[in-house]
Amino acid sequence: MSGCATLILAGGSGARMGSDVPKQYLDLCGLPVLRRTVTVFLDHPLVDNVQVVIGEEDKNNYEAAVTGLDLPDPVIGGITRQASSRKGLEGLASTNPDIVLIHDAARALIDAATIDAVISALDLNHAVLPGIPVADTLKRVLGDTAIVSDTIDRTTLWRAQTPQGFRFDKILDAHRQFENEDLTDDAAVAERAGTDVAMVRGNENNFKITTQDDLERAKTMMSSSMGDTRIGTGFDVHAFGDGDCLTLCGIEIDHEQGLEGHSDADVAMHAITDALLGAIAAGDIGNHFPPSDEKWRGAASYVFLEHAAKLISDRNGSIANIDLTIICETPKIGPHRVRMQESLASLLSIEVSRISVKATTTEKLGFTGRNEGIAAQAVAAVRLP
Repeated sequence: MSGCATLILAGGSGARMGSDVPKQYLDLCGLPVLRRTVTVFLDHPLVDNVQVVIGEEDKNNYEAAVTGLDLPDPVIGGITRQASSRKGLEGLASTNPDIVLIHDAARALIDAATIDAVISALDLNHAVLPGIPVADTLKRVLGDTAIVSDTIDRTTLWRAQTPQGFRFDKILDAHRQFENEDLTDDAAVAERAGTDVAMVRGNENNFKITTQDDLERAKTMMSSSMGDTRIGTGFDVHAFGDGDCLTLCGIEIDHEQGLEGHSDADVAMHAITDALLGAIAAGDIGNHFPPSDEKWRGAASYVFLEHAAKLISDRNGSIANIDLTIICETPKIGPHRVRMQESLASLLSIEVSRISVKATTTEKLGFTGRNEGIAAQAVAAVRLP
């Protein structure tokens, strides 16, 4: 089987989570839920491309969550899940894959084995979904009375999961034919069109993050699987030079002097980059971006920082926290501290609460005390599986 596309449905509002931010953009052990979900499929050897469907109002959250990932522009979804699936499928029509996997963004703990099982079963079936046999005794309760009317036979009942897999042309035709019906998942759309749907065994960990309790459960499971915690340190120095502004943590600050350097001389971002590289034993910034290479002259330092973050993401790791200290007499860091934290959090796709920015002086001692330049030191903690 060739030509496998994945559709990630991320258009929900997450009302049951009780958060101002939709659940798919909340932090899960250092990375947004959506980024963790998408990365599993991007890394799977049998998946050729990944398309995300989002809500119209979530464009900024989406861009922050998937920064640096190789994804096409998102498709804007519809009012219902079914409408979002159809719009996503229409977006894939130009590439016309052989098969498509449709997955809920909030199922961030999806495993490669479940994806394998669904794709393999599509060799013999037009529609496949993973599921778990119901283990609990089921009771039917009458209305609001809380009175049990009967016990339901559970022997043939399964809990449906995603990704649900389909022959692409079949599921697209089914969605077009029944677009005005209110069906709860794509397998139901296939059933409505008369397609037999096969079931494969899923994974209990592949649950949908819907409530705050679900999110805490996912965090506990992720943390237990990422037991290798690494610490890295970084230190950098840049001298003052000509100019009327300088850049720290990606924030431009008016100043009577600039900073000298081969790139934009963001001393703070350079220290953080080295700390992240050090945590995964990946050398230092000079190994990856040699100052002898003219193509990096004047480069924005966020390029270096995002590279270090991607190396961590490529190893399925996450950034636990960053502690940065900027050492200088001038400029004053306090008025810019919050913007610096927000800038770094956005670039790294982690919570602001995981980033500390501090400042100190050397009491007029040394080159920073003589106001000849700025130094920065950083400590970063990284979790790896």
